[in-house]
Amino acid sequence: MYPAQLPVVLHQSLLIPDHTHFTADKKFWYGYCTAAVMRSLRTLCLSLLLSLQALPLAAQPGGDDPDALLMVRLDNVNVTSTRLWTNDTLRYRYNQMRYYVTTILPYLNEATALFHEIDEKMQDPGLGKKERKAFIETREELVRTRFEEKIRMLNTTQGVLLVKLIARQTGLNLYGILADFKSPIAAMKWQAWARFNGFNLNRKYHPEEEKDLESIMEGLGYPLPGYYKQQS
Repeated sequence: MYPAQLPVVLHQSLLIPDHTHFTADKKFWYGYCTAAVMRSLRTLCLSLLLSLQALPLAAQPGGDDPDALLMVRLDNVNVTSTRLWTNDTLRYRYNQMRYYVTTILPYLNEATALFHEIDEKMQDPGLGKKERKAFIETREELVRTRFEEKIRMLNTTQGVLLVKLIARQTGLNLYGILADFKSPIAAMKWQAWARFNGFNLNRKYHPEEEKDLESIMEGLGYPLPGYYKQQS
């Protein structure tokens, strides 16, 4: 049905019997007219829909190509729900870990920024060995002055979490960093400490093994860095 036929349809739907042959009272007449108008409206809506469907393809998005498909890229949305705990002990450990993570975030941010600064400086081809060592010692002294006393107050669990999260944020093998920036002996020393506390410095961070820690970091606004997604 085309738009040009709409007046005819509307006119036919409003036709009523000749008033000379219509013997109903006023209420019936009113009801008849109301029903006729409703039928006309339904017919009009249907006609409009059919007319829009019959529009030429050139007027639709996609131009002259009938096989063209439109694609809209939407941002990722994380869907979460309230976690159901099997017992109070697991809930307590999770909340304790979350609290510990919040206490070490300032040191994590400083360590991550320091690493990126040192890494960028090391990329300078004109930097000599002595200049490199002096630059690292300067940055170490700055961190020691600002954070040494506070870091010494961390317990073992907080220390292990800090090391894990530094590995997470940098995406590197911390043992290799210590061996390069400090010395192989220093790297062996800290590797022994890490192994004693259930962590291995000589491997990269594996997010799939740290479900609770990943949940906490995501909730605190620290999504998993992009290079992990590129590796998967």
